[in-house]
Amino acid sequence: MTADTALFEAERPALTALCYRMLGERAGAEDAVQDTWLRWERADHAAIENPSAWLRRTATRIAIDALRSARARRETYPGPWLPEPLVESESLGIEARFELAQECELALLWAMERLSPTERAAFILREAFDAGYDEIATITGKSEAACRQLVSRAHRRLQESGPRFDAPPEDVADLLQRFMAAASALDHDAALSLFAPDAVAFTDGGKKVRAALRPLIGPQDITHVLMAVMAKAMQDKAQWSVEPGLANGGPAIVRRLEGKVDLILTLAPSADGRIAWLYAMRNPDKLPG
Repeated sequence: MTADTALFEAERPALTALCYRMLGERAGAEDAVQDTWLRWERADHAAIENPSAWLRRTATRIAIDALRSARARRETYPGPWLPEPLVESESLGIEARFELAQECELALLWAMERLSPTERAAFILREAFDAGYDEIATITGKSEAACRQLVSRAHRRLQESGPRFDAPPEDVADLLQRFMAAASALDHDAALSLFAPDAVAFTDGGKKVRAALRPLIGPQDITHVLMAVMAKAMQDKAQWSVEPGLANGGPAIVRRLEGKVDLILTLAPSADGRIAWLYAMRNPDKLPG
């Protein structure tokens, strides 16, 4: 392995984490990092003063372009599009190249979808990678003052999104357990009491499996739909099991149907400790094999 290749491989985990945060997709992140490698191979390394900064700048610009293309595809996605989870459990191990990427909560990834690609890049570079505004300006082609405004605006828009991004893991785990207990018992009233008045639930089936084709808004809507799904599963007498796990480092429920993962469930609480945002991933293309 050459010194230039070794340098790139040392940076690969951070580049993967950056591109995953930008795109919310494993394959997309890997493609962006691979494109960065191809440009690194062709570059005049002797003329590059700071290889780490050069690689981060290149990867970010590639990810910005990739996100713009992805946004067009997501507009025609069948039902809600949700970011792809990085899942761990006793029976599932996270890929080594995504260990740094899993530090980004799914609720935050989802909320960042409301940011423009440039806002998202500025926010991620500043908050996740502690980049200076001079570096962000070089990457985005904007002034340092404009980049400060981008990051500030991103903060405001994310704060308006509803769920908390800093909830203690034990609070999330407790809410998940209480919700699963209520759902398994088909206890409608108990489930209702767990949701904030403006709660929202998203189910991503990717038109591959059954899932709600619209966001579920409010406790009544969420509980009615999810209880109906649970009741049907019981009637079908399917062989399913649940186990605790982690999705992007936070508590999650991993459900298996006939031994295969068919659902990842996690949530983000509201300020008063109830469920503000419920995430249900069912698209087999986004689930662990």
